[in-house]
Amino acid sequence: MEQALLDQSWSQVHEGLQVKLIRQGGEVYVLARSEDRRGKEQAIHRRKLQRFVKGLNALKRRPVSRDVLLQKIGALRGKAGQIKRFVKIRLPKEGEPVTRATFRCSFDGAGWQAWRQRQGAYPLRGFLPATVAADGVSLWRMYMQWVQVEQAFQHFKTDLAIRPIEHQTQVRVEAHILVAFLGYALLASLRMKLRPAAAGLTARAVLEKLASIRMVDVCIPTTDGRLLVMPRYIEPEADQELVLDKLHLRLPTQPPPRIRGGEAILPATSPSCSADL
Repeated sequence: MEQALLDQSWSQVHEGLQVKLIRQGGEVYVLARSEDRRGKEQAIHRRKLQRFVKGLNALKRRPVSRDVLLQKIGALRGKAGQIKRFVKIRLPKEGEPVTRATFRCSFDGAGWQAWRQRQGAYPLRGFLPATVAADGVSLWRMYMQWVQVEQAFQHFKTDLAIRPIEHQTQVRVEAHILVAFLGYALLASLRMKLRPAAAGLTARAVLEKLASIRMVDVCIPTTDGRLLVMPRYIEPEADQELVLDKLHLRLPTQPPPRIRGGEAILPATSPSCSADL
């Protein structure tokens, strides 16, 4: 399908992502090209090629038998993955000594460059009746909706810990699921707020970033035996301030202090209230 795709023009989904669409035999094919993905794949493959070539050069400098050489080359090829097809290796024949003349390597530069040009691209395949009009941009967005559904199940299993459900009555099971769904609704709302402000951030990344902003009680004993309790939230760092600003959120003013009689009640699992400062 290469020629059919070359005849089509690219459609812009957003900055850094383009798509093409062709129809063949009742099926549709969407070719997506991502600049970010291309840069990432090229960097990974460049490092693999460097390690592969470095390992081969090390074998040339180290006198080994032919059997040991075959074993070490097999291990290097296994780590190189697809990279190995661009390095042609001339191995010593059986009975020949391992020398620079019998063990040589060459690099397929043209094939390597052609392969790099295809990196960052991936095809999507699906069925669509011929009577239904569609374009590559809309189909790619439909595919991303499927990805969001998969992410929703992942959120339920990890972040919201909907399972295991250990309740014994129907009412409590339904309440457990309702609370998990409300938590997911908050995650979805946060994702919607992030879309226009910071599309590169995920809801999970924001929650992890803001998790250190906690409410603590600072307890100071007074001379008459009472406690001065000062509720305070931890002041956000610069990067946290940036996230809050992108979400158009403002922390409230610090609450006023209060006086309490008796000893400070220290939580068993949290040292947030301290009577010794």
